[in-house]
Amino acid sequence: MRAVVKRAAISTLVGAVGLLAGCGASHEIAIPGANPDQAPTLMNAYGCGACHTIPGVRGADATVGPPLGGLGERRTIAGVLPNTPDNLVRWLRDPQAVSPGNVMPNLGLGEPQARDIAAYLYGH
Repeated sequence: MRAVVKRAAISTLVGAVGLLAGCGASHEIAIPGANPDQAPTLMNAYGCGACHTIPGVRGADATVGPPLGGLGERRTIAGVLPNTPDNLVRWLRDPQAVSPGNVMPNLGLGEPQARDIAAYLYGH
C-alpha cells in the first residue's frame, strides 16, 4: 500500500512539474502552407513594430497596440474573436471588417502573408 501511495505522489508531482514547465510557453500552432520564417521581414515591411512589441522582430518594441508575444495562449483575438488560426488570419487581413472603428489599420495583407505572420505569432 505504501508503494502505491509513493507512486501516486510521484506521478502527481511529475504531472505538476510538467504543467508548470508549460506555463508561459508559446503554443506553436501549425498553419498549413505558412512559412513563419518570412514573418519578421513581412512585419517590418508592413510596419507592425510601429504599434506592437513582437518577440524576435528587431525594432518591434512599440506600445501603441498590445504586445504580441504569447498570442497562442490567449482566449481571444482583439477581444472579439475566438483565438483560432483562421480567425487570426481573418483579423490580420481585414481588422476593420471584424471590428469596425478599431485602431488596427487594414494593411492590405494577402492570404499568404497573413498566414505566415499568424504562424510566427503562434510560435512566439
